[in-house]
Amino acid sequence: MLAPPSQHWRPTPSAGDKAQRSKDLLDAAEELALELGGVRFVTVAGVTERAGLHRTGVRRYYASKEELLLELAERGWTRWRDTISSRLVEQTGLGPSDVASLLAETIASLPVFCDLLTHAAMSLEGDVDIERARRYKTQAFAAHDRIVETLDRASVMSHGQLKALVGATLPLASGLWQAAHPTPVLAELYEQVPAWGHLALDFKAHLTLLLRAMAAGLIETLPVSETG
Repeated sequence: MLAPPSQHWRPTPSAGDKAQRSKDLLDAAEELALELGGVRFVTVAGVTERAGLHRTGVRRYYASKEELLLELAERGWTRWRDTISSRLVEQTGLGPSDVASLLAETIASLPVFCDLLTHAAMSLEGDVDIERARRYKTQAFAAHDRIVETLDRASVMSHGQLKALVGATLPLASGLWQAAHPTPVLAELYEQVPAWGHLALDFKAHLTLLLRAMAAGLIETLPVSETG
């Protein structure tokens, strides 16, 4: 006679189920980050509730909140790469200002990614195990290189100039996003002292301005013969 199944037994999820649950958790984390004003306010409890999972269920897919957010950052790299690729189908002859505007517009369309660039560098990469950090770095560098290659085919800038400009886009987007999205405490402080409110920048406009200036400067200061 077969023993009755344990009340704690759960069917083993299929690969497709796991992929969908993982996506549900990432989508939930992204939605909450947008609603709450940044990934710093996202909690495991909030993510699992939004995704319709028990709080302990997240451990089947991600070892920690940090790993979940790093996965979300990795997805951001993929989306940025694909967005640029789709925008540049059969495009040629883009000048420095065009390239700068494209980089600013496409990365600004991914606000959670911009936010995560800060957290990935400051904490997330160091708060996961080395193999997960290696996977993130591998995917991020691959996406970066593909973006540079795509721009190289579509623009008049050299490969080296483009590599420098894309590299500069990351810290600029990261830092300006944080300034443009102050915490509730800082937002209240800026209301009390309007003179300090200049820190709450118009993110996309300032990023575009700075990247255009940098692109023009790279043409002047980084000759093709020195960039490869």
